Amino acid sequence: MTGKTLLVGLRADQFRHPLDLEATRALKQLPGLDVMVRMALAPLAERFFHLDHLASSVQVSDRQLPDLHQSLVEACQILDLDVPQLYVRQNPVPNAYTFAMRGEQPFIVIHTALVELLTPAETQAVIAHELGHLKCEHSVYLTLANLITLAAGSLPLGEVLAQGLQNQLLEWVRCAEFTCDRAALLVAQDPRIVASLLMKLCGGSPSLVSQLNVDAFIDQARAYDTLSADALGDALKQARTQGLTHPVPVLRAREIDRWASSQDYFALVKSQPDRYNGGSSKGGWRNW
Repeated sequence: MTGKTLLVGLRADQFRHPLDLEATRALKQLPGLDVMVRMALAPLAERFFHLDHLASSVQVSDRQLPDLHQSLVEACQILDLDVPQLYVRQNPVPNAYTFAMRGEQPFIVIHTALVELLTPAETQAVIAHELGHLKCEHSVYLTLANLITLAAGSLPLGEVLAQGLQNQLLEWVRCAEFTCDRAALLVAQDPRIVASLLMKLCGGSPSLVSQLNVDAFIDQARAYDTLSADALGDALKQARTQGLTHPVPVLRAREIDRWASSQDYFALVKSQPDRYNGGSSKGGWRNW
């Protein structure tokens, strides 16, 4: 475990970002959205993608890519979460994503381009980010977001669903990403690892890795704040993120830089949380 703190009894609300809480409350006010996803869209979409990845990706286990499997197991131990399935998929675009519905076994997918770009510690932080979605019960709305962004052309009515995606859902997804970056930090327990992977997502490639400077990128993230010093700067920042499924990397790095210096983070990684509060859900999955 390399001296890392196991967060036994960790609860989602101990690290959830305030914007995530606010955006989730707003989404829950949309009538029927939860029911539509859970009853109509998710079962078909999840079955479709599960079979697709089972057929066209490599499923990680103690016998298949064992180092990556051990990294997943360790991250789950730190976050006090049951181990989901993990797939590695051949794809030139660095990416990772999660499919999950309450009561079903979730799975995480990592693209080969992401593995090539990151160190093992950074790859584990990406896995931890995806585990954060499970820990924080993002399953219903995350499934809808993944269905629309990944499957618009693969499922019946996919393009119609994509066109009908509300800005409110994208706003929630961006806010949820801040929470999951915190989950990545709780597993890495080193903010430079999270900052480094965000830097590589921003402008990295295997040939440039040796020249990248994490400290310079952190300074760049802190400087991003100056753009919101006036109304015009704030408007430009809002326009830059409009329609995106993730906040811009420098903004994510700035948020992690702030939280890594907070008393909340220090209290989590330097002390043992309370014992786990609550029973297991169907299938043994906890906190989601």
